[in-house]
Amino acid sequence: MKTWKPDLTRSRSPRYMAIADVIEMDLRSGNLVVGDRLPPQRELAKVLGVDFTTVARGYLEAQKRGLVSSHVGRGTFVTGGADKERRGFVSEAAPDPRRTSIVDFSMNMPPEPDDPELIARMREGLTAVATNLLPLLRYQGFGGAGMDKEAAAVWLNRRGLVPSQERIFVTPGAHPALLAILGMLAKPGETVLSENITYPGMRSIAAQLRLNLVGLPMDEDGILPAAFAEACEMDKPKALYLNPILQNPMTLTIPERRREEICALARKYGVPIVEDDAYGFVPLHAPAPLAAIAPDLTWYIGGLSKCVGAGLRLAYVVAPDTKAAWPFVSAMRANTVMASPLSVALATRWIEDGTADSMLQFIRAEAAARQALVAGILPKGSYRGDPLGFNIWLPLTEGWTRSTFGSHMRSAGIGVVASDAFTVDGPAPEAVRVCLGGPIQRPALKAALEFMGHALETSPEMAGSFF
Repeated sequence: MKTWKPDLTRSRSPRYMAIADVIEMDLRSGNLVVGDRLPPQRELAKVLGVDFTTVARGYLEAQKRGLVSSHVGRGTFVTGGADKERRGFVSEAAPDPRRTSIVDFSMNMPPEPDDPELIARMREGLTAVATNLLPLLRYQGFGGAGMDKEAAAVWLNRRGLVPSQERIFVTPGAHPALLAILGMLAKPGETVLSENITYPGMRSIAAQLRLNLVGLPMDEDGILPAAFAEACEMDKPKALYLNPILQNPMTLTIPERRREEICALARKYGVPIVEDDAYGFVPLHAPAPLAAIAPDLTWYIGGLSKCVGAGLRLAYVVAPDTKAAWPFVSAMRANTVMASPLSVALATRWIEDGTADSMLQFIRAEAAARQALVAGILPKGSYRGDPLGFNIWLPLTEGWTRSTFGSHMRSAGIGVVASDAFTVDGPAPEAVRVCLGGPIQRPALKAALEFMGHALETSPEMAGSFF
């Protein structure tokens, strides 16, 4: 929140009008910038020595001029008004088509916002961050400044986590965090456990670190506890990696009872847990993190790529204790130096002013709408999905193989990835992950799903090869 105390003597208008006048003056001078949150009305009234009604009328006048916007439960924010160019703001440039066309369909992406008001708020946050552009281009210490850790703590509290700031680290994405954590926990040749169908990034990291990745069999609730116990007895694993909510690619969520069983076994055998909670913020009522059940055993990674935006490349890491954090900081500094201060400042701003909340709400609603499209096109039971998932897991029938199906869907505008990328042990099943997110809009997604549904009803020879 902006520490802002207007000097009402700068305006000859009545006091309530003077409040709006000074907001406009401070916008021109740079003392206020787009995205700043103004003090609560009662608080400002007390500071100025005026009654509450005067401040309320002043904020209302500022809102009429387009200088601020008010949001129930969040506060009043500077928006800049309709006359930005008159006050020296740079007019909005047209999007660069060389940028807008860039997309990697092999990734599991959240739906992209298309609400003009939300996009405007996102841009306002970026404008506000740009006022500190030069400091944000400097080298900074690893792990995040105090204000960034405070924002991280607010965000993590959504998952019921309340760690001390000494255990919270702002990192440049989940992938480098995983690389550092697993490199600390296991040496080349040692065993790490995961789901047998798991996040492909985990497979890549294990290969890079030359770890022996062992996949555990699964049922509808996640890894089988008995298989975990057996692997602990036989393989002496150094860590267990899990993606426990809307798991990529199977979309399953480990229920609370299974989580407690897993944590009890991890404690019995002294196996650290690496919890990749990339999708944990998406459901409104997700099970408690493993890090809440066994905080002293668990490295928690709360990435922002699935619940805010992948391009931020940020993740909040919670270490099991402060002692474990020391080698983690050393490893991260050696590999990445720091998270981008620009990205960190933008994420902090969006969390503080409620934009991140709005983005998450959009992602939830749009993911649900897209899953509803799937349910209306594909037969029930023919795929695995979740009402809030960004993808479906699709077993193939009618003679389709994962390679022929992937080729058939290449021009459809949605990401289709063969099961080989996710399979740890044994032969890969004839199945694919179909991503429903990214820049594609609902009408185009519906057309792609109908094309896919038609293909699944017939053989590859009869389906043809063009979208």
